[in-house]
Amino acid sequence: MASVISSSPFLCKSSSKSDLGISSFPKSSQISIHRCQKKSISRKIVSVMAPQKDRSPGTTGSVKTGMTMTEKILARASEKSLVVPGDNIWVNVDVLMTHDVCGPGAFGIFKREFGEKAKVWDPEKIVVIPDHYIFTADKRANRNVDIMREHCREQNIKYFYDITDLGNFKANPDYKGVCHVALAQEGHCRPGEVLLGTDSHTCTAGAFGQFATGIGNTDAGFVLGTGKILLKVPPTMRFILDGEMPSYLQAKDLILQIIGEISVAGATYKTMEFSGTTIESLSMEERMTLCNMVVEAGGKNGVIPPDATTLNYVENRTSVPFEPVYSDGNASFVADYRFDVSKLEPVVAKPHSPDNRALARECKDVKIDRVYIGSCTGGKTEDFMAAAKLFHAAGRKVKVPTFLVPATQKVWMDVYALPVPGAGGKTCAQIFEEAGCDTPASPSCGACLGGPADTYARLNEPQVCVSTTNRNFPGRMGHKEGQIYLASPYTAAASALTGRVADPREFLQ
Repeated sequence: MASVISSSPFLCKSSSKSDLGISSFPKSSQISIHRCQKKSISRKIVSVMAPQKDRSPGTTGSVKTGMTMTEKILARASEKSLVVPGDNIWVNVDVLMTHDVCGPGAFGIFKREFGEKAKVWDPEKIVVIPDHYIFTADKRANRNVDIMREHCREQNIKYFYDITDLGNFKANPDYKGVCHVALAQEGHCRPGEVLLGTDSHTCTAGAFGQFATGIGNTDAGFVLGTGKILLKVPPTMRFILDGEMPSYLQAKDLILQIIGEISVAGATYKTMEFSGTTIESLSMEERMTLCNMVVEAGGKNGVIPPDATTLNYVENRTSVPFEPVYSDGNASFVADYRFDVSKLEPVVAKPHSPDNRALARECKDVKIDRVYIGSCTGGKTEDFMAAAKLFHAAGRKVKVPTFLVPATQKVWMDVYALPVPGAGGKTCAQIFEEAGCDTPASPSCGACLGGPADTYARLNEPQVCVSTTNRNFPGRMGHKEGQIYLASPYTAAASALTGRVADPREFLQ
């Protein structure tokens, strides 16, 4: 079948796998079980796909059916040799994450269904991370954290990242911050595993080559008691991004480009698998940004083949053995999309949908009231490094209030400790202060999803905000008449300097 060329000059979509050349993929790889001896294992990863081998027909004349990464992970987790899209299977869960918003409800359902004195299936496979409504005087929000603390003590949950002193987050050594970033930093993300979380952006962890998706409180209550969940195997869409990444682009631009191409419903209950030379060049934090927003396209999960970058990150953070998997050469994909990243430009998502894509330069007349840099999508160390780099290059002060919310304690410390490359030894914090930004706030989800009225940087008025967050629906950051432009940290910083939506190339070239 002939390839269908979209209206975009940067994209080629094929409806059949046979239409897609795979010359960009090496033809060999080494795959092994990794036991994480902190750099004690040497290996060579030379492929993001399983090698294509000639297979001799069996005695029945059949040929082995190929599987995608997601299908392989779910097959292993369901103790089956083969699964295909549409199969309903019972899956063994490796990690269950919950937070202060959904945790009380999930544990409540668990106790209702399994009994008041029931014990969870494995207290070392449950991760509880307060992060959403933390730094607030709202008594109900505070009570949620108290309830989680009671449940974790009762169940002897090993990984409960508690916070008790709300006045000084640094006085809480166990407190981390945004769950999706903390999961990675604390070594809970591992290739080949199944990670579920009571948050739609749990898909972020797919950057590590695992199946990661959000679930509701009812499902989480069942997983707490059994360690299992009933899942339908999703079909897989493949997105191949090749070409050298321009210096003014970030992963946020890539995912907004993709969502704008396929729409917020374009990947409904499908896996979005990312590969190609551009993906291989991305850091782990940038890969996390990419996978973080697959749910904004309706995706069940996002996934990136693990490589040396992945393994180096994971092995420095965990000693738990893991086994990477890769898509077979004869795996079936429901759609293939190919992008030439070298031709892309900075983009934004205009109100009020993540697929309302526009070039940043096309929005130069849009006046803004504020800028927000933070969240699981855009509040990681490299996100702040990027914003600081642009501020330093510009040598100017911001024209609108610019709010900075590091995702985790570690990110907050990096903002104050790590020198920004090319800035003469200055840290992000120093550059932000010189640019006139607000002082970096306590690490949490902050105003990304609105929260109580006293949440730092919440949109309490109908203002226009350029944000590095992931959703721009009416009321998402607070006021229902607020207007949110989703953008990369580069674009957010450029917009802060101009008081309008700005193309970062104004300052980076």
